[in-house]
Amino acid sequence: AALMFATLLIANRGEIVARVARTARRMGIATVAIASDADRGAPYLATCDHAVSIGGERAVDSYLRIDAVIAAAVASGAEAIHPGYGFLSENAAFADAVQAAGKVWIGPPPEAMRTLGDKSSARQRMRAAGVPVLPGYDGLGQDPATLRREALRLGFPLMVKAVAGGGGRGMRLVDSEAALDAALVSAAAEAGAAFGDMRLLLERALARARHVEIQVFADAHGHVIHLGERDCSLQRRHQKLVEEAPSPAVSPALRRRIGEVAVAVAREVGYRGAGTVEFLLDRDGAFWFIEMNTRLQVEHAVTEALVGVDLVEWQLRVAAGESLPLGQDEALARFEAGGHAIEARLCAEDTAHGDLPQSGRIARWQAPGDVRVDHALASGAVVPPFYDSMLAKLVASAATRDEARTRLAHALDRTVCLGVTTNRGFLARLLRSPAFAAGEIDTGFLARDVSARDAPSPSWLEALCAAAAALLPRRALPPLFSGWSSSPRLDLTVPLRVDSATSAWRLTGTRDDVHAAREGVAHRIVDLRRIEGAAGDQGFDVEAVVDGRPVRAVGCVDGDAIRWLADGIELDAVDARLRGARRDTPAAAGLLLAPMHGRVVAIEVEPGARVEVGALLLVIEAMKMEHAVRAPLGGTVAALHVRTGDQVATRQPLVEVAP
Repeated sequence: AALMFATLLIANRGEIVARVARTARRMGIATVAIASDADRGAPYLATCDHAVSIGGERAVDSYLRIDAVIAAAVASGAEAIHPGYGFLSENAAFADAVQAAGKVWIGPPPEAMRTLGDKSSARQRMRAAGVPVLPGYDGLGQDPATLRREALRLGFPLMVKAVAGGGGRGMRLVDSEAALDAALVSAAAEAGAAFGDMRLLLERALARARHVEIQVFADAHGHVIHLGERDCSLQRRHQKLVEEAPSPAVSPALRRRIGEVAVAVAREVGYRGAGTVEFLLDRDGAFWFIEMNTRLQVEHAVTEALVGVDLVEWQLRVAAGESLPLGQDEALARFEAGGHAIEARLCAEDTAHGDLPQSGRIARWQAPGDVRVDHALASGAVVPPFYDSMLAKLVASAATRDEARTRLAHALDRTVCLGVTTNRGFLARLLRSPAFAAGEIDTGFLARDVSARDAPSPSWLEALCAAAAALLPRRALPPLFSGWSSSPRLDLTVPLRVDSATSAWRLTGTRDDVHAAREGVAHRIVDLRRIEGAAGDQGFDVEAVVDGRPVRAVGCVDGDAIRWLADGIELDAVDARLRGARRDTPAAAGLLLAPMHGRVVAIEVEPGARVEVGALLLVIEAMKMEHAVRAPLGGTVAALHVRTGDQVATRQPLVEVAP
């Protein structure tokens, strides 16, 4: 059937725009992207036929402005709007505005979105329909005394949740009565800031439960089906990190039971389009409804890999009035014969330091070739500090879970994303961990097991970097590193700074057989050579035999550092002779530097104020996360270098505390 729209505006940014545009192009539909001021020139804009600027940098001034998005659709002549995920995708007022403007809304009916977007009313509606719902409190009374009384009735541990929430915002796990009051205050404040709604609900927390969700789809002709489950139990800060299908904990019989409940949820609210019904699954096979997400999920690619369909195409066709192309039996048969698929979310985060979001310029990007990678990245692209930290999704599918897991870990080893700190290595270590390999995970796993956060920094890679800096000709490495040698015999020293430590590597031997040594450590590097034409202008690739083992390393020059990736391990090295004294080293322990790019949202002290160790000084917000900056020592606030509302860069001075 002919589609009723020829041009589609994608009301989002980044990789989901590229993902939706790919399907639209294949279907012959023209696409329009929108861009905030921070995203001018971003790679995702080139994946669409047209782009419209909507101004602003922060989301509240751009992607969350309904009037600006509708104006862009009108100006571009777009006949339909796809919201992607995040931003306005679950905003019923936005869906109303799209339809009021005479545009086709690629999403469910606004009435269904309203029912399901309010977590309290969704719980009440589902409980009345016989859907299993966790014991909790979802009443109108929101005063502290009522919430406290209901929490004590439920017992601990319990979850405090924002009624209008999503993405882990306004959510707190409370283990004891002592932590309750602070959790209620902070959850309400975060919910108010994120959603303009401070209402909370309470739910019993399950120990060692899994997060299992069912992909449902409905058309306008009364057909509602599900396409199996996804296991999303690997989470940090209540946000998903790794998703897989099928779930290691779901049998075919349980899949049918939980799938039937998910279909009943969709029917109960008159649903249409793509949706995901989320459940907590206990170890004994009991399951409880959490919420329904009224949009396409980040992890939809996992289901596509198993069922062999394009869910964005389904969204567009259902919105155009067509029927679902598959019935329930065929969809389930495909899912159960589809093998296994696992997705990992590549995020700009520092996993070694509390998952702090990162921003900045990607010096070199190169996707691995043998798995699906949904991204909108390029070498030189800038990761702004204003939005979510997710950069890309990598999806591996295979006949077995173990094959898919191994393929994805290998792909992450070869994913080149240098210049901005990411969780790439952490994800690869996580996939290789014994617990994940055995399928023994739950929503609390990452909070308990921190072993994968320890990133290796092997001396052999430092030795290789020192040898490459000294020996490779300058067309391979720009003349940033001095000391290049064409002599047949070697005897020179290269001081490398890695992190904050400087090591003097003494290189002896010949150009083809280097002995690299520093205090008590030695490595032999043979046949070091640059691979011609491997990396274009963005970097360099080298090969060598290190301690008898063949190694291939990729790298790039980024400012005064050379960034390396070899065997899945990243290393940033600086020639200490060139850089001299670091300008951003704190002059004293009391000078606090910004841990990330972000915006100062609160300052709690004034110059001259006395503070104790651990006192809250200020709060920085970046990528939907707040970070508290606390006093490292007791003393007096000697200077404030920022004001509320300031944008700060990583390592920018914030405040000085004099002991």
